[in-house]
Amino acid sequence: MSETRRLMCIHAHPDDESSKGAATMAKYAQEGRVRVVTCTGGERGSILNASFDRSILQSTPLPEVRRKEMAQAAAALGIEQVFLGFVDSGLPEGYPDAELPEGCFALAPDAAVIPALVAQIREFKPQVVTTYDENGGYPHPDHQRVHDASMKAIAAAATDQWPELGEPWQVSKVYYDVSFSFARIAKVNDRMLELGLKSPFAEWMERAANRPRPPHEATARIHVSEFFDKRDAALRAHASQIDPDGWFFAAPRDIEAEVWPYEDFYLAQTRVGERTEGLEADLFERVPGLDPAPNVG
Repeated sequence: MSETRRLMCIHAHPDDESSKGAATMAKYAQEGRVRVVTCTGGERGSILNASFDRSILQSTPLPEVRRKEMAQAAAALGIEQVFLGFVDSGLPEGYPDAELPEGCFALAPDAAVIPALVAQIREFKPQVVTTYDENGGYPHPDHQRVHDASMKAIAAAATDQWPELGEPWQVSKVYYDVSFSFARIAKVNDRMLELGLKSPFAEWMERAANRPRPPHEATARIHVSEFFDKRDAALRAHASQIDPDGWFFAAPRDIEAEVWPYEDFYLAQTRVGERTEGLEADLFERVPGLDPAPNVG
């Protein structure tokens, strides 16, 4: 009997899961189980959607609003979700030179953070984990802490440390989400121009042209265009953060599905070997005890 596919995605704040690999989560939620571990409650976040009804905050504090939004996003994706309970660090002006607030997640000691993640890993038993790269995907203190804590917890979960947290569990593969790429935006931008449409990405392309590229190129490309609607529903669920007329919805979905129907990942750690050529089309490739992936695009 084949094992159930179990994917764990470790994120810093509510809404991160919806902007980073959400369609992939929706895909694998139909093939097995997906759990998002959200390390903080986004307590120090700002209202980023100008059209958000701020009168809601008169009766509901922002942290509670964000928890409700997270529950709606999880339902849209069909996933499980847990909060670790650490406090958002915010993004102080001048970071990384600026001082971080006392008691925040980025400053939380390993003795608190690592066991909390180990407990999740041992309880859920994921074969595959996704997290952020060494830079956090972008230089935010909580995202960088997620990377550091994820890698330490994955290693510790496989040992006999903290036996009270459950039996040791060895994760087979660890990926960094690298879906937000210059190549992806360039493809959509170019196709829109070919069709005689005004691209919303022209200014971004000009700015990005002279910036260094991310350190990791995709090693896995998951075909998920049929799950873009679930991803978009999850994004809209985070109404305090995501402008429905903003960046995340700037690309016409039919064009995106035509030229870039994928989400990209970089295989950062593996216990089951690597592909000898080409890109993986399934995050669970080569994991023992699993049936071949259905509907691999």
